[in-house]
Amino acid sequence: MAAATPSAASERFARIALLPMRSIGSIGAGGATSLLGPFRELIDHREMLSLLVKRDLKARYKDSALGFLWVLARPLMQLAIYFVVLGHFLGAARGIPDFAIYVFAGLTAMGLFQEILVGGTGSILANAGLVKKVYVPREVFPLASTGAALFNFGIQLLVLVIATFAIGKPPLHIGLIYFLPALALIVVYGLALALLCGAVNVYLRDTQYLVEVLTMLLFWASPVVYAWQMVSQLVQNFWLIEAYTNNPLTLAVLGFQRAFWVAGDEVAWPDHLMLRTLIALVIGVVLLFVSHRVFLRLQGNFAQEL
Repeated sequence: MAAATPSAASERFARIALLPMRSIGSIGAGGATSLLGPFRELIDHREMLSLLVKRDLKARYKDSALGFLWVLARPLMQLAIYFVVLGHFLGAARGIPDFAIYVFAGLTAMGLFQEILVGGTGSILANAGLVKKVYVPREVFPLASTGAALFNFGIQLLVLVIATFAIGKPPLHIGLIYFLPALALIVVYGLALALLCGAVNVYLRDTQYLVEVLTMLLFWASPVVYAWQMVSQLVQNFWLIEAYTNNPLTLAVLGFQRAFWVAGDEVAWPDHLMLRTLIALVIGVVLLFVSHRVFLRLQGNFAQEL
């Protein structure tokens, strides 16, 4: 095929120059259009998001004999350690009936939050090849990590429910209404922080290690292996106990325990737990929106930084 003549190339460049420029990966000044644009892009790339979730799940357990059963290995090992060491050796199980269910409910909630946040923080770096070569909305990478975390969470939740039936105390009680708001709290706050930390991690690589340390601190700052009731008795300062109780992770863990720990029906819980949860959820939605806007501001130089 003959090469294009200089005049033909000039005409082509002239036609390209007349095309309107469209900003990709940034926030424009188009009012409602600019607000909805990123969400429309995500909807347009939903098949890509689904493929990334499946890829993450398959890659994690590739060539593994047990496959997705490894999802249960860590929480079950943690449960065994906390149940034996903390529950019986150190006496944490005293005063907490069905201590295993109590702990596993908290571990299931915290495990989901940790997986969303840690996975989302490293998701942009983990997909550096795609970021540099192909344009897709960068949010799909933290969202894919969240989708994979929710799949693993579903398996752990199934085991938790089976365990409640095994001990003869299935969660068929009014407290089950706390499950969905508590789950929404974890997903909203986890994704909000994953978007923010994932973007910052591209510029400051120490962020992912800091997040791992902070998630460990948040675990022990939430009533997973000890009772909220114990904290309320030990801490006499009203404002300190209110700050501790209104921590979104504390509310989420309490919601899971309220939903699945039937033995806790006779235990004292924070006043207005559902109202506190819903208020925290509204604040979380605002935080998610702000984190997404920050993510959009920072994503313009992802390819260059990677």
